[in-house]
Amino acid sequence: MTTPSPTSSRTPLPEGTAAVGAGLFIAGLSAYAFFKVGQQALGQEGFKPIVAMWFLAFTFAPGFFLPLEQEVSRAIAHRRALGQGGTPVVRRVIPLALIVVVALGIVAAFASGSITTNLFEGYGVVTLCLALTLATYAPFHLARGICSGSGRFGHYGTMIATDGAARVVGCAALWIADVRTVGAYALVIALSPLAGVLVVGLRGGLRTSDGPPAAWSEVTPNLSWLLLGSLFSSALVNAGPITVDLLTTNHSAAVVTRFGNAVIFARIPLFLFQAVQAALLPRLARLAAKGDLSEFRNGLKRLLVLIGTIGLIGIATTYAVGSQVLNFVYEGRIDRRTLTMLALSSALYMVAVAIAQAVIALRGHARAAIGWALGFSTFVIVAWLSSDDLYLRVELALVGSSLVALISFVLALRVLMRKGVAPDAESMIVALSERPLDN
Repeated sequence: MTTPSPTSSRTPLPEGTAAVGAGLFIAGLSAYAFFKVGQQALGQEGFKPIVAMWFLAFTFAPGFFLPLEQEVSRAIAHRRALGQGGTPVVRRVIPLALIVVVALGIVAAFASGSITTNLFEGYGVVTLCLALTLATYAPFHLARGICSGSGRFGHYGTMIATDGAARVVGCAALWIADVRTVGAYALVIALSPLAGVLVVGLRGGLRTSDGPPAAWSEVTPNLSWLLLGSLFSSALVNAGPITVDLLTTNHSAAVVTRFGNAVIFARIPLFLFQAVQAALLPRLARLAAKGDLSEFRNGLKRLLVLIGTIGLIGIATTYAVGSQVLNFVYEGRIDRRTLTMLALSSALYMVAVAIAQAVIALRGHARAAIGWALGFSTFVIVAWLSSDDLYLRVELALVGSSLVALISFVLALRVLMRKGVAPDAESMIVALSERPLDN
């Protein structure tokens, strides 16, 4: 058997990643279905703690565990290119993941009173389910890293789709059984990632082979920058409904739920972007493996044209019929201005993610993290100072923060390209797993 050399142009990322796109598409649809069924069961007032938990969970779970997934994927893919097994990498990362889970659990315990009172309408069980969600997404992300690093993109897509489908099935079962306990719906969110891990694990998708021992340096060279960037980017994409919740004083809980519905609706282009991008992954990886900066630049331009088209269509469609469609689906009207601003912020965020991925592919991990930090700082400042209108101040903050992050990434990309930094396969693996959404 011939072992590919590390300098070979052959990439560790094979064809078949369209399966990831299919999984992301199903996961996207499941988010809309979960919000719809949950509100049918609990009403918009009763569903509000679930909205808050949803956006908090998908801020902190990918924020802390996506970097571990990325490093596992990169390290295993590198070993595959050398003909070495990835089991030592997994063994090295598991204790690190457990440390993060325990640390998050301790923080959740100390903050439980404030979280329960200010965000979950006094439902302590939802706080417990939030902590459980952070724990169950640890093996989920670790398993995704094993699948992507091993080139098992069919299993990767299956895991993502199963996670989303399990939430919808569980929620629908509770609705049909006329269960109106908020904690039961929160528990569905917490347990759904385990369904994806179990399905793929039983199909053999998580098997790895033994190999040389893995040093810490093999799995942590960029971990701190990836962690910083992941936390701020996840916080930014989920900050809207959480901020509305924190700023709500004399409004009903349904105000938060309606804004959450609008944010989910405005994300449709983001879900489409993820699915399309996953199908393009093999070509982009081949360009990185060749280290051809000129072709990389041309590929990035074509990708940005595609993303821009998706974003503009999303904004125009939202402006034209968004309010009517949202009212039909979720029975809670949001005005045209709010929906259009949310669509604009999603489009800007989508372009920002694509350019941030290019920056990471050119080994600019620190620059990407700083860009996301600047974006989140902008969100906080604008939401604090911009307006007295509850929705408008958050809308402006979302647009402004995405724009600042985008500008930062454009400047970073120009610097790296002027220096002639060429992409490599390992950085591309990390870059392309920078998913805008995990829900």
